Amino acid sequence: MPYFNLAAMSLADLRDLQTSVASAISTFEVRQKAETRAKVEMLAKDLGFTLAELAELEEPKHKRAPSTKIYRHPENPTLTWSGRGRKPGWYAAHLDAGKNPDELLG
Repeated sequence: MPYFNLAAMSLADLRDLQTSVASAISTFEVRQKAETRAKVEMLAKDLGFTLAELAELEEPKHKRAPSTKIYRHPENPTLTWSGRGRKPGWYAAHLDAGKNPDELLG
């Protein structure tokens, strides 16, 4: 591996070197991915599968069920909250006033 005396290089030379290094890294990563994919495809083929068939085996991500509770703003029913995540200000103010949260169920 060549040794570079970076302290002795001009700014233009350092920027050229930086561009060359970034390009070499990108090319290396692309080549590594292609080689890895070829190895995986060959292994799958040896076992009687295709990559598409193996990709179908992945479990689908579980979707969150819709919330059954919907809290509505007492004066503006278009403002709602599912009960998940951060409490909206109007809901927190309702609780701070000592009121029952079930009053907002709608």
